[in-house]
Amino acid sequence: MREYIDVTGKNEDEAISKALSQLGLDRDDVSVEVLERAKSGFLGLGACPAKIRVFYGPEEEPVVKEGPPVPAERPETVRKAERRERTERPVKKTERTERPEKAERSEKAERVEKVEKKPQRQERTQPQTQKPQRQEPEEPLPVQNLGEEVDDEKAQAIKTFLSGLLNQMESQAEIKVYLPEKGRYKVILEGQGLGALIGRRGETLDAIQQLTSYAVNRTGNRVRIQLDAEGYRAKREQSLQHLARKVAGKVLRYRRSISLEPMNAYERHVIHTALQDYEGVTTYSTGVDPNRHVVVAVDRGERK
Repeated sequence: MREYIDVTGKNEDEAISKALSQLGLDRDDVSVEVLERAKSGFLGLGACPAKIRVFYGPEEEPVVKEGPPVPAERPETVRKAERRERTERPVKKTERTERPEKAERSEKAERVEKVEKKPQRQERTQPQTQKPQRQEPEEPLPVQNLGEEVDDEKAQAIKTFLSGLLNQMESQAEIKVYLPEKGRYKVILEGQGLGALIGRRGETLDAIQQLTSYAVNRTGNRVRIQLDAEGYRAKREQSLQHLARKVAGKVLRYRRSISLEPMNAYERHVIHTALQDYEGVTTYSTGVDPNRHVVVAVDRGERK
């Protein structure tokens, strides 16, 4: 099997050049498969580098299995003589007419046995036609009660800015604005294929939320804006809560602190809240953005 490496670059040509430089080979010595094409995005949002897979090394030759030797073709005169011998040979009566009694009894018993087994086969196949048991559906995520949509001055400003931004990003997402509480607007993006708007771990979604907040709060009273798409925020929050409990269990088992990956302020808040009542552990944040992260440690009161 040929070996391969995966390389990324601003575009396919740059990625190929990197791979050839890394391997020290020429273009004719490798074969290239494009895994992801480069995307420029808008204002750096939604940008994606090109990713290729470069195969190199000698190609495997197909293994030919050696079979038994092919017998040489016999002469035509020999074949004619054999056919003439078969036709002239008398048929022995014992080959067709004479049959031992035991063989006759065994054939009759076999036919009777086949007839008796037919209903049994039908009975065995009958349970297979039964309908499979219905599985219980998984518990859905809780639906937030956001009330009715709003169309005040701030809501119109949010829709105007997001419509222009999404148009530049070639997204057909529908924008819905709610006001669950005074001074806090909840913006929901609905549609298909919104993964590019969410980005890796919600980074693109956070950037769009920050740009929208800055554009809307330049004038007038400042409001808080929360942006969500495809229920990502609720799914991410559940995932972080599960991660927090899992890490807390490891901290108590091994009696040592564990540092989590860098997170934004909202995700760090979810971790702190999930473990604030967890007995035996404590949490704190350290570092500077964008590398600020949460540390889960053994509570000092629990140390022996």
